[in-house]
Amino acid sequence: MSDAPTTDAESDALALQTPFLRALVALVRAQDRFGIWEKKDDTELLAEYVIDKEKRKLIPIVGDPDPDQLTRLEWFYGAIGLQVESRTGVMASPIMQMSHEGFGRLVVTAGRLVVINKHLRDVHRFGFPSLAKLAAEGAKIVDDAVAWIEKHPDVARV
Repeated sequence: MSDAPTTDAESDALALQTPFLRALVALVRAQDRFGIWEKKDDTELLAEYVIDKEKRKLIPIVGDPDPDQLTRLEWFYGAIGLQVESRTGVMASPIMQMSHEGFGRLVVTAGRLVVINKHLRDVHRFGFPSLAKLAAEGAKIVDDAVAWIEKHPDVARV
């Protein structure tokens, strides 16, 4: 086994095998009603989630967020809900309220329990430096939500 550091491409390839990114890819592909994305590989499909520092600097802070960006944000939290349900058997539903300026709130509920409560700011710039970072952040949020369900199962399973 080599001790050589992994490249970004290798890290991204490994990230694509994580349960969270598998769920996100499945959710995105399920939205493709006309088969437009069938020939795209998973990396291409998730490319819009990857925003490096230079690309982030080019995105204006003011103005209305792009509707496609809001859709990607909904898919991200939808995949979190799917992973929470997969791990706990409890349906987790994301609810997002967003102003036209890109500020809002997101909650994910499981039964009567709020497992994620997040204020959203600057959704214009929602993205991650790499697919590996996207996978890690998604897994972290899922783990936190699952921990809340395990801590309060009676409220989550109502």
